[in-house]
Amino acid sequence: MEGRHLQLESPALGRKVHLWCFGHFGLPVIVFPSAAGFAHEWQRQGMVTALGELLAAGKIKLYCPESNVSESWTDKHASLEHRMAKYRQYERFVMETLVPFIRDDCRWPDAPITATGCSLGGMYAALFALKYPETFRRAIAMSGRYLATAFTQGQNSGDVYFNNPLAFVPNLDGADLEKVRKYTNLTLICGRGAYEEGCIEETIAMGRLLDRKGIANTTDIWGLDSRHDWPWWQRQAALHFRRIFA
Repeated sequence: MEGRHLQLESPALGRKVHLWCFGHFGLPVIVFPSAAGFAHEWQRQGMVTALGELLAAGKIKLYCPESNVSESWTDKHASLEHRMAKYRQYERFVMETLVPFIRDDCRWPDAPITATGCSLGGMYAALFALKYPETFRRAIAMSGRYLATAFTQGQNSGDVYFNNPLAFVPNLDGADLEKVRKYTNLTLICGRGAYEEGCIEETIAMGRLLDRKGIANTTDIWGLDSRHDWPWWQRQAALHFRRIFA
């Protein structure tokens, strides 16, 4: 499927950010990339094709930005403070630049947005839904990681805590918890097969935690034949996007 390639000027990041857009009409979906961080990832890996029927039918529109993950979660050399500052800049880009652009592009000022992603992108999807539920009404996360200290070599800080779903969600309470319960819904998908170590344990733990907190969710665990790889994420996305958006 043909897409549009744009570069959005981001004051928060101090540079232009690559963005690929697919679809002509429908509910907007932000695709957070894996640890590779590339905007073209879902197109190159067959994920856009896997969702082609929904895109052609005007059910969804995909917005695929690049990320600065190599400067934040996967940078093992910079200080933790520097890495978390880089992540905060990306979060500001999403909320201050990308979300307004998408709503303008859709001609829908308060459009409910879905967040999705595979692997590290799955953590991003869950984070944005849990932190900004009035904007991100749904997350679809495949083979996600939900214990952020796995990427900080065990180091912790206030910034890490508030971006660590398995750490901050247990303490959600009061109005903050009610807002999440009211507005958002998470779908967590993971297989038990090759290279899913960490992902499968954290997906199960996250699903149980959401259940305990009364947060709407679907946890779908696939078998030992599945793998932490694109052909399986294509199948998982096709199944769950059809279930939700068809």
